[in-house]
Amino acid sequence: MLDRYYDTARTEVLPFLPARVTRLLDVGCGAGATTRAVAARHAVTWKGGIEYVDAVAAQAEPHFDRLWRGDAQAAALEAEIAPGSLDLVLCLDVLEHMADPWTMVKRLSALLAPGGRLIVSVPNIRHWKFIWRLLMKGDFRYRDAGLLDRTHLRFFVKETAAELATVGGLTLVGVHSVQRFRFPDARWLLMALSFGWLETLLAKQWLVVAERKS
Repeated sequence: MLDRYYDTARTEVLPFLPARVTRLLDVGCGAGATTRAVAARHAVTWKGGIEYVDAVAAQAEPHFDRLWRGDAQAAALEAEIAPGSLDLVLCLDVLEHMADPWTMVKRLSALLAPGGRLIVSVPNIRHWKFIWRLLMKGDFRYRDAGLLDRTHLRFFVKETAAELATVGGLTLVGVHSVQRFRFPDARWLLMALSFGWLETLLAKQWLVVAERKS
């Protein structure tokens, strides 16, 4: 049985999809749950995925027209995907695991058609719990999961997450907290009282949307 981490649809991306999605690439696709959620809403004719974990890739393969296994940075994407031919590229909780995510984003950006979107999610290293532990306890210990996952190689705040998503020449559409705080959650009140300023400390992950303009 697959870990839920690999088989949970990231439905928070759905409001930010481009109007038309016929061809998409899901980098770090897991078992394909998010791609299936997108395909349920759009007339997708071609689905590509990249998955590092071999056992998970085996589960994902039936749901994709083309699946690359292993390191996304080593995948010869350009040999099989024409420049400017994709409507959507998803990079959800994957770029922070790469040694050079900036080069990867440049490669992926070139594959997007006009109006196509890149949607990125990365952890927020400015989250208050991390800052508290670092300042009060000197805690920068890597863990099996979470912000200090031991496989994380790069760390981002809101501004640098936006820079990453647009490094390939795309136009920034927006940067959003993956979590949505609602009343009566105390974090909703803090956001309201600070006119949104505290979002940079409360957000666990940033969802960045960038678009290839015509």
